[in-house]
Amino acid sequence: MGFIRPPAVRSGGDYIESIFGEYSNGKQKPTRKLNFVTALTFLQFAFAVYATVLLYYMSPSIDLRTKPDFTWATKWAHSVRSYIVTPHVVSHFQDIPAAMLSPAEVCEYEKIDFSQKKSNDEKMIKMKRELYDDVLDFQKKNLGSESLDELMKMKSKWALNGPNKPKVTVILNHFKRKTLCAQLDSLLHQTLPFHHVWVLAFGSPNEASLRRIAGSYNDSRISFISSNYDFKYYGRFQIALQTEADLVYILDDDMIPGKKMLQVLAHVAGTEKYENSVLGSIGRILPFRQKDFTFPSYRKFRSKEAGLYLPDPAYDITLDRILQVDFLSSSWFLSAELVKALFIEKPFTFATGEDLHLSYQLQKYRNAASFVLPVDPNDKETWGDSEHRLAYVSETTVIFKNIVEVRDNQWWKALSTGYITQWAAMYPQKIDALFYAHSIDEVKALGPLLEKFRTTVGKKAYIVVSGGKFCPCEEAASALNWPKVVCSERRFKIFDLEVGAILGVSNSEVPVLQAVYSSMKGLIKIHNPSVVITVADADPNVKKALKMATETNVNGTALVLLPRASISKVLWMADLRSTSLPNWNKMRVSVNIITQNRAQSLLRLLRSLSNAYYLGDEIPLSFNMDSKVDEETIKVVTTFDWPHGPKTLRRRIIQGGLIRAVSESWYPASDDDFGLLLEDDIEVSPYYYLWIKYALLAYHYDPQVSFPELSSISLYTPKIVEVVKERPKWNPTEFFKQIHPHTPYLHQLPCSWGAVFFPKQWREFYVYMNMRFTENAKANPVQIPKSRTNGWQASWKKFLIDMMYLRGYVSLYPNFPNQQSFSTNHMEPGAHIAAKDNVVKHNKTDFEVPLLMDDFRNFLPNLKLPPASKLPSLNLFNVPVSLKGLKAAGAKLGQDVLRCNNVSEIVAVNHQTGLPARCMKF
Repeated sequence: MGFIRPPAVRSGGDYIESIFGEYSNGKQKPTRKLNFVTALTFLQFAFAVYATVLLYYMSPSIDLRTKPDFTWATKWAHSVRSYIVTPHVVSHFQDIPAAMLSPAEVCEYEKIDFSQKKSNDEKMIKMKRELYDDVLDFQKKNLGSESLDELMKMKSKWALNGPNKPKVTVILNHFKRKTLCAQLDSLLHQTLPFHHVWVLAFGSPNEASLRRIAGSYNDSRISFISSNYDFKYYGRFQIALQTEADLVYILDDDMIPGKKMLQVLAHVAGTEKYENSVLGSIGRILPFRQKDFTFPSYRKFRSKEAGLYLPDPAYDITLDRILQVDFLSSSWFLSAELVKALFIEKPFTFATGEDLHLSYQLQKYRNAASFVLPVDPNDKETWGDSEHRLAYVSETTVIFKNIVEVRDNQWWKALSTGYITQWAAMYPQKIDALFYAHSIDEVKALGPLLEKFRTTVGKKAYIVVSGGKFCPCEEAASALNWPKVVCSERRFKIFDLEVGAILGVSNSEVPVLQAVYSSMKGLIKIHNPSVVITVADADPNVKKALKMATETNVNGTALVLLPRASISKVLWMADLRSTSLPNWNKMRVSVNIITQNRAQSLLRLLRSLSNAYYLGDEIPLSFNMDSKVDEETIKVVTTFDWPHGPKTLRRRIIQGGLIRAVSESWYPASDDDFGLLLEDDIEVSPYYYLWIKYALLAYHYDPQVSFPELSSISLYTPKIVEVVKERPKWNPTEFFKQIHPHTPYLHQLPCSWGAVFFPKQWREFYVYMNMRFTENAKANPVQIPKSRTNGWQASWKKFLIDMMYLRGYVSLYPNFPNQQSFSTNHMEPGAHIAAKDNVVKHNKTDFEVPLLMDDFRNFLPNLKLPPASKLPSLNLFNVPVSLKGLKAAGAKLGQDVLRCNNVSEIVAVNHQTGLPARCMKF
């Protein structure tokens, strides 16, 4: 590559020697007076000094921006030469130094002898205009789209006059067109003078002509840079990296800017709103999705969805307001710093597409947008493209089929890796899940859950793969039993990030983090998934990138990290509403164990807890021990390792008894804090936590479900009617067979053998129990008709039953074959069972139930939890009663802490404090 400075700043030695040689060998006789020879010798010496000074200022150590202007000396030399040298006619311009030629002698101009092309296709005109109006209306509402006058009135840090006058380097890239003179003429007459103009000729057959033209202007600010190698479209941006100016204006050879263009561009680029942008005069809006959910070629004829070329004189579309586009063409005005973004990722190809790649990279890594400026239709000096017909003089490569295919692949790749096009901005998508796999093994692990989402009616889910050496798209498709063509179809299904495009050969984690984060951030913004799902053992940098990307979505997206062993167990995720899924990580379920002196029972419970599926969630574990705890139990709790969350030990100083041990074992820290209470003679199923999580998401965390009556979730299915004196047998499978033999159901009876309690109702229970606790059970003012609970003493459950009865609360119960449950009670001797003062005998077979050891989803109606409105409800005595009927029974009893209308009102509480607040109609 050669960097040739203009003749005005080149050494004048050769020029002076030619003058002197012509004089000494010409027609003049040597008898000329000595003083004339002396004068010529002096003149030669002066130019030698002039050349020496110029060579000094051309050295790399000198700041060219402060270089003095010596064009006056050259002009003076020209005037002297006309007096002392006989004109010598040369037949070829290349034999004459450029400094000796004027632009008038060397300039060439394109011949334009045709009118601007106009379409007479009314259908196309209508489609194009409608799409343009849709885009403009959207941007007016969401971005604000200013006219040229409004833009020029905005405050800008750059001023035409004053200390903040910007320095602009203009880069002109030329190959064959004869437009250099027209461009330079326009630039030399700009209302905002340029700092430098660099004329580039890479592999151009017209290099010599272009060199002469650049030199003929004899302007020290104009430089000519050439190379025999064709650096194509990216070369000019590589050169732009070298500028020390504030701003860069890169022009194609068919762009003749109006004389006010630099002033307009600089002013807009200096505004706070548009300083982080690339500005231009021509742009494109990429294709919109078609009715068949595919995207057409951006050059598809007679298709509204093919996008827009703006402005488009062929369809009478001019821009009177600034418009954000997907990429700019033919000219780019931006800060020198933003140019660097073009080279963050390896381009899809170096043969074409630098325009799209620049806008894509700027948005992806700098959050910078691309805008086409409006024009004053009555003032062509405000136009960046004052002669649009030049585009038709020499057809560009983008019309060729192979180039169109390459560019189609390029923009689709950009959209597939998070480029938010105008279509994506105007029509934000909503999907249920976006899966991410960094390796083929991860694809295989996530496959069953992805397939469940995709085969569930009304659900949308896509998968993102890292691509490149980590997870090639076609191999991922094969692992999912999909045809390989899905990797090239312009249809949303699988997204290939091609992480290697930024990683290259590197052992650093930074490129992986950057590539995954930047692409996923865009994809999440486009598709708005309720959850992003990946494996829990993914690369830490990938997890970090996914976490940052999901946190950027203002609409709420949860990152779900699933242990591989759990993935096939949570296929019910696909049955949850998309409004519920974002709350996946919101709940916090703690396990609270009440224990004292049954060490072996405690070990059995701990083993069952350790074998359960926790989906990667943090599960705090607390041991609550009374003062008489034995040594063996203390050893068990202190040595037990709990990898799923923090472990806490609590021991009373004074013996509190079971009522205090249970009720004080947990208190919610927030409205998302749920407490599972377990006595040490209980054992749980491996699926117990999945049941809790599924039920909470379906009935508590779904904004579309209003279920204030639900106060707890039972793990246990009772076999008897506990509150009736006779304690008759109870089989819910038989009882509900007309609805569905295994439907879950609602019961007014709380469960003490494994249940999760809700924070609001537990606070309420604390206050209620404090107000109603009596040592003598008969002194309790609440007496539920025909209930055994009226005589219960030292039972925390009795007070919870009273409160639930009075206020119409219910608990959710499982119902599976043979009364299999998520917990069972082994009925071992303790404070109640086999106690000396307890006259009630407990038959172990009436209470012990088998644990559910298979995936419970297979037993549910239609393989999923039924809607809340379809759950059957029972009163305290196992009689079917509606939720409203339950409240009516509590109101009728009229024994709550506040006196309310015993027909239509129940007590309402402040759920932050649990204190009774008022009477509430139901």
